[in-house]
Amino acid sequence: MRLVAVIIFALMTAACDQEQDITGSTTPACPLRNYSYNPRDMNQCVSACKTCDRGTTVTCTTSCTLKGAR
Repeated sequence: MRLVAVIIFALMTAACDQEQDITGSTTPACPLRNYSYNPRDMNQCVSACKTCDRGTTVTCTTSCTLKGAR
């Protein structure tokens, strides 16, 4: 019976997805961040966040505000 429980636990653990948070991820290949991107400009920061990190307006505005954009 223990062997069955260990096998089930191992299968459940292996099935877990290790995907990271999308909004907080860094994408160095994003075109907006490689060219004229100013992280202190709120409009540019939100645009880059929405495009590169696939965030929403609310999460990107909050993120950019915390990073010092105005």
